[in-house]
Amino acid sequence: MADSPDTASQHRVGEDTRAGMRGRLLGPGQRTCVWIASADSDTPSLVHETDEILLEAPNWSADAGSLLLNGDGRLWRLDLGSHPARPVEVPLDGVPPINNDHVLSPDGTHVYLSGMDGHLYRAPLGSGTGMGAGTSTGTRLTADDGMLHYLHGISPDGGTLACVVIPRDSNGVPGRLALMPAEGGPIRVVDTGEGHIDGPEYSPDGGWILLNTEAFTTTPGHAQIARLPAGTGPLERLVASGTVDWFPHTAPDGRLATYVAFPPGTLGHPENLDVAVHLVATDAWETPLRTFPLFGGQGTLNVNSWAPDSRRFAFVSYPVSEH
Repeated sequence: MADSPDTASQHRVGEDTRAGMRGRLLGPGQRTCVWIASADSDTPSLVHETDEILLEAPNWSADAGSLLLNGDGRLWRLDLGSHPARPVEVPLDGVPPINNDHVLSPDGTHVYLSGMDGHLYRAPLGSGTGMGAGTSTGTRLTADDGMLHYLHGISPDGGTLACVVIPRDSNGVPGRLALMPAEGGPIRVVDTGEGHIDGPEYSPDGGWILLNTEAFTTTPGHAQIARLPAGTGPLERLVASGTVDWFPHTAPDGRLATYVAFPPGTLGHPENLDVAVHLVATDAWETPLRTFPLFGGQGTLNVNSWAPDSRRFAFVSYPVSEH
């Protein structure tokens, strides 16, 4: 879930009030670094670096040719076939400035977006490498129901969105899991017990929803990775750790997953911390296969960034040069 200017909560520590509706900004001496990691290597590849714009939350295109990221309240395409790779804006009509909660439809033809106004939107992308060519007209999906909506997942059949809802004008109210039709319609809030939840995302077979939750601890902010049967059922804890763990993302073939681990005692998922991206097998979540330490947090891995081949994934770091 991205930070929002509409409400202040311990679950959204790290909001950059300098940026307003444009989103977060790079600090002095700071850079955006977009990386691609392989399940078979400890060394990720740097595919884009800039000190001009803070880019966040890569989605991989269905044709594996590009990444979609947000930055400056807008959507950008990073063509992985160009050298050097440069971000190109994807023009969106009818969509307000966006945050880092965005996902692609299973066929890759549409992007679902969270606006900084707290509503969800859908916009066409075309097929193949057409992302960024021409202007897409977006459609608002959510009603004025008194809630802020943060999108994180879409079911494998493309029919249902999984999001987090929080009452507007609230302070410290935990997020709740909500499901809604991908075409727009009524929202159904799902009981996940006590504590804030975030990052709900469907498993590739559609049978589970993965998320991070504070339901298993009384320590403030101590999120852990869990899952529940899609739509209903008890939470099942997948990771019991001393770190604060957010945003589980499963590879398309269901065998591997990633998540980001924050330092113990972290509240929410703030920016500018030493964190680690963990790669795990889905039959052994508590034993990382590989770990990628970096300076980042917010924006590093908010949404699913797996490639269609299930062997590569993208993430973002935000290093600061020493003076």
